[in-house]
Amino acid sequence: MGPGPINCYPRVLSAMSTQLIGQYDPVMTGYMNEVMSLYRDVFMTKNQATLLIDGTSRAGIEAVLVSCIEPGDKVLVPIFGRFGHLLKEIAERAGADVHCIEATWGEIFEPEQIEEAIKRVQPKVLALVQGDTSTTMLQPLEHIGEICRRHDVIFYSDATASIGGNPFETDKWQLDAVSVGLQKCLGGPSGSAPITLSERYVDLVRGRQHVEAGIKADHHNAGNGSRIRSNYFDIPMILDYWGEERLNHHTEATSMLYCARECAINLLEEGVEASIARHELHGKAMLAGIQGMNLAPFGDLRHKMNNVVGVYIPQGVDGEQIRHQLLHDFNIEIGTSFGPLHGKIWRIGTMGYNARQDTVLHTLQSLETLLRRAGHKLQAGQAIDSAFSVYSGKG
Repeated sequence: MGPGPINCYPRVLSAMSTQLIGQYDPVMTGYMNEVMSLYRDVFMTKNQATLLIDGTSRAGIEAVLVSCIEPGDKVLVPIFGRFGHLLKEIAERAGADVHCIEATWGEIFEPEQIEEAIKRVQPKVLALVQGDTSTTMLQPLEHIGEICRRHDVIFYSDATASIGGNPFETDKWQLDAVSVGLQKCLGGPSGSAPITLSERYVDLVRGRQHVEAGIKADHHNAGNGSRIRSNYFDIPMILDYWGEERLNHHTEATSMLYCARECAINLLEEGVEASIARHELHGKAMLAGIQGMNLAPFGDLRHKMNNVVGVYIPQGVDGEQIRHQLLHDFNIEIGTSFGPLHGKIWRIGTMGYNARQDTVLHTLQSLETLLRRAGHKLQAGQAIDSAFSVYSGKG
């Protein structure tokens, strides 16, 4: 019940145990095509370039950024938590001239703030996290794409922690690149990073096209731009592998392909809107229960993610001892946070397979028991009653 990874859906675990097949077996390439189609619906896009990067969600971030950034390019990163700092570092490692604006942890940016920074910096790329689990805040994106198009800026978002549990509409919001992971609301393990890329983004990176000498044919043309600094994360080469030519790049991580496929099928069978509503319901119940045991939530609740809540550790309570007891006495894991929030808040998730009434109630009851025994003043039973009020439609 932390900020992720969380328990997998059982059907996802079953899919991962399926036997391996050759990377050019028609069944394998058929699965690759099916995964591309499924994730277009997950991302709510018509982008042809929708595929998997083999690696954790950070691999998806790095592939998107290193493939579109050339040394000296200006990149704007609005930072409102730990993972904005990650985008900054990856862009810097790609040789970018990175400019940042920062919001207080627990707050988000207004569109006007981002547009003012775009006018001032004139970046090639805007890199912006949607849901940052370090602060539990959800950055609104719906007006940012239009701003980026007006100023001819490539708009990239990391939606790892938010997709599937919070609204995300790639095409409607005019995003050029999105990367995610499986280990949050999609209910899988880390190890595969679905991405989607607009034609605008693809046209840009195709200008840096490169084909390895060992497989290059006469009809292959090199791009005019500088060579992408990573072979493994070279998106034009990865697109050639996933495309009709099936030009060899790496050996696809077969078990993770099965896993990512099942995560998408599971989400789409439930329905994207239904999944978001489920995460919202159980997130509200968890928040109500937290407030019911005399605990203060962290951050601007108007912009809280559906699937995780930050909770101030009360005065006089050893936060790490409570986490230890929750794990070892009740078999429940919750998280602390990073940087300025480390040791000051807990982060409690309700996502994927664990966005359920029984897990919410069990977590609240267990936490209440430990806090009461630690001397925290609360009204016994109020946490569960507050959660039940949400479930009954009265909260």
